[in-house]
Order: sequence, then structure tokens, then C-alpha cells
Amino acid sequence: MGDYLVVGVHTDEEIAKHKGPPVFTQEERYKMIRAIKWVDEIVEGAPYVTTLETLDKYNCDFCVHGDDITLTVDGKDTYDEVKRMDRYRECKRTQGVSTTDLVGRMLLLTKAHHSNIVSITDNAAYQVHTDNFGKGPKGHSPWTGVSQFLQTSQKIIQFASGKEPQPGDTIIYVAGAFDLFHIGHVDFLETVHKQAVKPYVIVGLHFDQEVNRYKAKNYPIMNIHERTLSVLACRYVSEVVIGAPYAVEKDLLDHFKVQHRSTLFIHCMKKKRHVPDTTQKETLSVNRA
Repeated sequence: MGDYLVVGVHTDEEIAKHKGPPVFTQEERYKMIRAIKWVDEIVEGAPYVTTLETLDKYNCDFCVHGDDITLTVDGKDTYDEVKRMDRYRECKRTQGVSTTDLVGRMLLLTKAHHSNIVSITDNAAYQVHTDNFGKGPKGHSPWTGVSQFLQTSQKIIQFASGKEPQPGDTIIYVAGAFDLFHIGHVDFLETVHKQAVKPYVIVGLHFDQEVNRYKAKNYPIMNIHERTLSVLACRYVSEVVIGAPYAVEKDLLDHFKVQHRSTLFIHCMKKKRHVPDTTQKETLSVNRA
């Protein structure tokens, strides 16, 4: 649509007034938006109602929003003025992905919600999941219990950098769940990115059933396809391994020519669960999200 992307981020007060309390603070949201690879500039404390004055102030030709209407607390279209002056463009929302849906999944985190799974070692539930996956919009993962976002190669291409490691790059590998991609993940990946002058960061993402094995029945909230796009959108990430092994072995590091490995700690976790390694080979010790 354009060559330079400016993203306006509302304050906590503005969001609370028109929509309800935000999940992340404004400072967290500022940093998370800056970490998106397509964003060139952000406007902190952008007004909730977008006007021509706002567009002109930041030298914007037009503004863009999804194909769902946004209203103020008194029921007015927040883009009414720019729409009337033909300085508004619309894009389709990604089907199957919404903040509202994710909040709903978090609110359903109960044992009863996952009662259809006896044990992660019971492969029958996962077999049903894999057999039904992609056969219709109502297919669901037994680990999230909600409708799946259907991944396509085209969607991955849109998010992937497509760049191979170059001579002189330092290849760094990290692995984890990266569920509900948040400010802690951004801080960690930024720190990893700063470990080298020319970093090439590869993120290994564990499959849903693997995350469920070491994080218990409530997780993951986002399935592997959603988590893949969330991580690929981060400007500090060069490549993603979809379905990375839990045990980080020498063969894997040699395959990607990894010079460094990094350890991921989730700051919000109160305690870590010990999960015994099921492999017989010697593994590298890595803590994961």
C-alpha cells in the first residue's frame, strides 16, 4: 500500500475510555510495535479519533484499518473524517485471528475445558487432531480447544524475511513455545540480537503437543501456526524452525551452523516444571519459554 509505515498507538486512558482496559500498558505496547519488522515509526499517544490534522502532522497520505468498524464511546466512527476525504484504506483482517478470541481462550483455562485429553501420552487425541486439521473452518486443536487459524505457504512467505545467512553473520539459535507473544519475548529476542554485530537469529518453535507436555493442560493458548507468524513478525528474528525438537542436540546446531545458543526464561513464570528428557542421546541444557 505504501513505502513508509507510521503506526499510532493509543494511551491506556484512551483505550479504557472507548474500549475497556488494555492487556498491555502503553509503554509495553510502544516497544512491541517498534519490534514489528514492517514498522518504520510510531506515534506515542495517538488520538483515538483519526483526523486529517493527524495525517498531515505526520506526513501521511492515508490511514489504514481492518474491515471491522471502530467506534468511539458515543458510537461515532473513528475514521469518519478521513473516509469522507478519501484518505482511508481498508485491509481484510486475518481470518481466524483476533485479540477477542485470544482473551476468550485465556478465560477458558480450566481443567474442565481440557477434559477431553486424558494424557499427553494418549496419542489418540492428537491423531484425531492431525486427521481433521485443515478439513474445515470448524476444526480445532485439542490443546487450545478453539478454532484453528489455517496456515498457508503464502502467509508464511509474507512474514518471512527470505534472507539466508551471509558471510560474517553470527548464527544464534533459541527455542521455546513463545506462546502469546509478549513484551518479555521482545526483550529477550532484542537481547539475543545484540549479542553479535551481524546476528542471524533462528527461533525454534515447539509443536503444540510438546508445549502441552512440559507446560500442562492449559497450554499453548496459541497453536503452532499462530505462534509461527507472531515470531516471524519480530524484527529481531531471521528464521523460524516449525516443530523444533525439545532437546537441543549438537546435530541440530551443526545443521544450522550455530555459533551461539541462548537460554530463554519467561519472567512471568512463578516456578519451572521439570520435564525429564525422553531421548537417550546427550543433549545441551537449554531452558525454554
